[in-house]
Amino acid sequence: MFNDSGGKWYIVFCILTFKLYTVSFATKRFFILMTMKNDFDQYAAEYDAWFLKNKNVLYSELKLVAHFLKNAGETLSVGCGSGLFEMLLQQEYNITVKYGIEPSKAMAEIADKRGMTVRIETAEDGDFGQNQYDTILFNGTPGYIKDLQKAFNKAYQALRKGGRIVVIDVPKESSYALLYNLAKVLGTWDHSLLEGVQPQDPYPIEFVKAANWRTTTEKTNLLLEAGFSDFAYAQTLTKHPVYSDDTLEEPMEGFDCGDYVAICAYKK
Repeated sequence: MFNDSGGKWYIVFCILTFKLYTVSFATKRFFILMTMKNDFDQYAAEYDAWFLKNKNVLYSELKLVAHFLKNAGETLSVGCGSGLFEMLLQQEYNITVKYGIEPSKAMAEIADKRGMTVRIETAEDGDFGQNQYDTILFNGTPGYIKDLQKAFNKAYQALRKGGRIVVIDVPKESSYALLYNLAKVLGTWDHSLLEGVQPQDPYPIEFVKAANWRTTTEKTNLLLEAGFSDFAYAQTLTKHPVYSDDTLEEPMEGFDCGDYVAICAYKK
């Protein structure tokens, strides 16, 4: 097509530029994932400690998780962390979540000790299997999954026909997420803008910095794209974050006022 050397060199330049861009993108993604993994390895014990300090928040969230897990069958928890919620689901509701995927080795080791079978891998790169589970749970993890569409697509393939996905997280539009994103921009909880508006024991800043909160609409659209249908929503933590640990809340339908929202959808 090109007879002159300039044209050939232009093609070579384009190929090299594309390869360098691809390598750069892959390297950047690798370091983001490794930084997030190292954060959770380093602060694994702090994760549990925060929830145990904020027991009304913990048990309000636990009630929401249990809300969509009745007759859950064989269940996979994606990003199971330390297995704290899975352990409490068994103790409080007799709901068994045996299998987990977790990128943090330190967290996975704690979950193993709590009776789970955990594979150390990310949601994007892990193997969910095919037609293997009745329920797949994403509890508090979507904000830490970079390629959430890929994870939802894999979850759809891993579910048996009639199986459900339960996606629970802090919505970007919620007061908690607005507060978290402000702290993330500031890089600390210790700032005059946050005086009087943050909880007494705020979520560890290392976990806040690693998160990318999404709106409920965004997550719903990703689930629709993956093939899910028959959506239902429930929510909890309806008070301002300063007061959310004052009382234990029951789940309520919808997603318009809760700072922790569950989406349940099915594979038909």
